[in-house]
Amino acid sequence: MSEPRSKAQHRRRRSRTALAVGVPLALTAAGTFTYGTDLGILGSSGRQASAATPTWASDTADGFASVNSLGQNGTYGGRGGKTVTVRTLADLEKYATAAEPYVIVVAGTITMNPVGKEIKVKSDKTIVGQGTAGHIVGGGFFLGQGVHNVIIRNLTIRDAYQGIWNDKDHDFDAIQMDGAHHVWIDHNDLRHMADGLIDVRKDSTNVTVSWNKLSDNNKTFGIGWTENVKTDITIHHNWIRETEQRNPSTDNAAHAHLYNNFLEDAPGTAIKSAYGNYSRGGTKMVLENSLFQGVNNPVIKDSGAAVVQRGNSFSGTSGRNESGGSAFDPKTYYPYTLDKATDLPSVLKAGAGPRASIGTTAASTKAAAATTLTVAQDGSGQYRTVQAAVNAVPANNPSRVVIAVKPGTYRELVKVPSNKPHVTIQGTGGSRKDTTIVYNNASGTPKPGGGTYGTGGSATVAVEADDFQARNLTISNDFDEKANQSLDGHQAVALRTAADKVFLDGIIVSGDQDTLLLDTASKDRLGRVYVSNSYVIGNVDFIFGRATAVVDKSVITLKKRWNGTSAGYITAPSTAANRKGILIANSTVNGDVSAGSFHLGRPWHAGGDASLDPQTTVRNTSLSNAVRSTPWTDMSGFSWKDDRFAEYKNSGSGAGPASSDRPQLTDAQAADQEVADWLAGWTPSAS
Repeated sequence: MSEPRSKAQHRRRRSRTALAVGVPLALTAAGTFTYGTDLGILGSSGRQASAATPTWASDTADGFASVNSLGQNGTYGGRGGKTVTVRTLADLEKYATAAEPYVIVVAGTITMNPVGKEIKVKSDKTIVGQGTAGHIVGGGFFLGQGVHNVIIRNLTIRDAYQGIWNDKDHDFDAIQMDGAHHVWIDHNDLRHMADGLIDVRKDSTNVTVSWNKLSDNNKTFGIGWTENVKTDITIHHNWIRETEQRNPSTDNAAHAHLYNNFLEDAPGTAIKSAYGNYSRGGTKMVLENSLFQGVNNPVIKDSGAAVVQRGNSFSGTSGRNESGGSAFDPKTYYPYTLDKATDLPSVLKAGAGPRASIGTTAASTKAAAATTLTVAQDGSGQYRTVQAAVNAVPANNPSRVVIAVKPGTYRELVKVPSNKPHVTIQGTGGSRKDTTIVYNNASGTPKPGGGTYGTGGSATVAVEADDFQARNLTISNDFDEKANQSLDGHQAVALRTAADKVFLDGIIVSGDQDTLLLDTASKDRLGRVYVSNSYVIGNVDFIFGRATAVVDKSVITLKKRWNGTSAGYITAPSTAANRKGILIANSTVNGDVSAGSFHLGRPWHAGGDASLDPQTTVRNTSLSNAVRSTPWTDMSGFSWKDDRFAEYKNSGSGAGPASSDRPQLTDAQAADQEVADWLAGWTPSAS
């Protein structure tokens, strides 16, 4: 992609619906990005892992725990902190109550002393069982006021029961939170406790509870204990069986989204269900595609509460099954995909609870087992180069192939051809900086057989296969512009995608001009790309192309040009008409550049194609003062005002009020420009 991209001077004039100043949604603008020190530009001093990091320690929450609010941008736990393995109560308590972030791997059975002890977990922690070995016996965890960004996964927490069924004296919970926020409870087995299995109390919010087994208890899951209507909670893919009450009981929750849960009361057992899902007080509940089997009073609601039911299935149930009132649309807040209610017994019996293979996540339990190919420069893997591993993937492979790349710098070109879908390239180090794929081709670089590479051909990593994923690594183009002033083209792509359902999670993409090319296989093909929890670094048009692309919960870092000047453009969309272009949401734009020196974007009409309709929306994002007060600009004779460029509820010193040079979406327009609208029914998930 040249600068300017085309000498064509065609100018298009089309009427547009005026964009006006809107009113804030419930979403809070993105604040400081605090994923640790992977890039060396944010957070506190770096740390080295002292134990092998579980492959899913880099996962982030879905549901309401993923929503940016209260100054917290999603839930990622201790990622970026030190990884420690614990086998004793003393060590578990030491690291769980520490001020700094930790990934805490529980590698055996830990018995609480005294019985009923609840460890007071501090913020920024991931507590995860090693395979199925992580057991907490006779107690659990407490998350107090203001504690946030906590993940509890893959553990069995059990056996604090004191012999009294409706125990009023022993408040021994598996997991209790009072005033906490951004908490993810996932893939655990919680059972046989003296009081509740999970208590979400006192305005705790932004909580996701997913893929757990909850059983053998009187009180399962209580939500509320406050007159305030503040809690936002997502409860999905949980297997709740042989429990009496609170399955869950949801009191005064502002937004309670329950989907794909399996509530089972088996015949001939001593424990009988009193009720299933209960919407109390002022709760607004959306209940979708859940299965109730043998449950008494499967769905009940108070007169002032709401329950909107869709797609649920009831087998052998009796008593109250109620709905009514108006609630909310969960897809306004986050994307998700529903399983059929009738499939849940097989899905959850296979997938809920702790996993023997810690890499088996919620989204992958229904898929065929992944094949793993290892890459290591020192010969300790199956292959020494990433491309050699890609070459080993069979054509038209039907299921996931994970290419696990050990730490090191791999100076090579990598291409994933279109006939090799379902490939994941994943670094195995403790940081995304530990594994780097890098090369230095540019548009003007001579090819061995003659000619030059061109912009797309300069890519260090080129992805042409659908359902591709990359995580926990750096992809870079280190072309030296200063040393190559004689070359005609300085466009130097680090990563090019030309495929659909591309998920880039927890990576760094680094370059100068044209760093990240998000393309499609052809002009008439859809190409959806979701970039999450990542860093994108560059200076000129460094997020560009015709894909339907989301950059979410990420940091966009602005660089100076090769000669030390500060000037550039973040996006250059070349969107086809009637498609969505580039959406930057819930992110941060920063960098060591001069104030007022960067545009948010400009329209790229590739080849002078006037039929294109470029689009960039930047919303709920923190903008540094590097962003110009007139953030959009023309390109190659095409006016940005004839295309689709807008902002919504951005913050920071680089944000500004609405004007003819700075259009803002209205609330109604913004409601149609959410992440879920871009992904169009696809829910990216780690696999």
